[in-house]
Amino acid sequence: MIKDTYNRTHDYLRISLTDVCNLRCFYCMPDEEYDFTPETRLMQVDEIEHIARTFIDLGIKKIRLTGGEPLARKDVGEILKRLAGLPVTLTMTTNATLLHRYIDVLEKAGVRSLNISLDTLKTEKFLWMTRRKQFRMALDNINMAIERGFHVKINAVVMKGLNDNEITDFVKWTKDTPVHVRFIEFMPFNGNKWTSNQVFTWQEMLETIGSEYRFERLEAKPNDTAKKYRVPGHRGTFAVISTMSAPFCSGCNRMRLTADGKMKNCLFSKGETDLLSALRRGEDLEPLIRENVLRKAKGLGGQMDEDFKKLDGDKIDNRSMISIGG
Repeated sequence: MIKDTYNRTHDYLRISLTDVCNLRCFYCMPDEEYDFTPETRLMQVDEIEHIARTFIDLGIKKIRLTGGEPLARKDVGEILKRLAGLPVTLTMTTNATLLHRYIDVLEKAGVRSLNISLDTLKTEKFLWMTRRKQFRMALDNINMAIERGFHVKINAVVMKGLNDNEITDFVKWTKDTPVHVRFIEFMPFNGNKWTSNQVFTWQEMLETIGSEYRFERLEAKPNDTAKKYRVPGHRGTFAVISTMSAPFCSGCNRMRLTADGKMKNCLFSKGETDLLSALRRGEDLEPLIRENVLRKAKGLGGQMDEDFKKLDGDKIDNRSMISIGG
């Protein structure tokens, strides 16, 4: 078991396979012409498997594959095949635009749960936010995954004045469809021009939903990042990830591995441990992993106060979201 100085057990690893993405969401990828990581600096298939095995030996029970867009990586099928043979629950976060190409591969690998990023239900707004004309493809693939029995969670980053007026539309979607929508407060990363007045908070979301729906709180599970709710009679659910207004760091069990093999103990941590270089030098990774987790701050990477309204986003020392992994 991997524990930090606050006695939090870490049994969940998020592995970014690539920083390449076929969309250009402005809050994730700062520039249209992004300088992607050269292939030689990315973890290769054998290296991903080796590092994953090391973490599993240390008690990891769940691995989520992320990106960029993980399905944009050419050898993602081989990676899924390798990891499917390990004693771990395997999941993925995707934008769904390439899902039709790999749905059979995901099923064969035992992946039954998908987190799918979708910030709007409007075609024109999707084009403006992502700079790509892929809304219909994404929505069709989401419906295909639901029809094939995948547990589908929709990750919607909510920004004040941009898509907060669609919150009740997303909740309406849960009425007849077993989809699980998760509203995410807008978070600061390098280059995404975050300001506190863009954050539409958990409390504001519930007030908005409450103006049209009566809903109930669902029982929380250990290590939950989302506060979950259901409208009685709806097949699906909704939830809020309140990173900025009500952080949930006390129950954190997550670690992250970037596509270039750097370990981060928190989404907002500025410190990283280069596991890939150590692996290529033939070093033992276990002490490096444990040391990294022992440096984990009590909350939010040690870079933020609890009152996010006082935060200057330009002073956050971190990568862009796409280079960390969603």
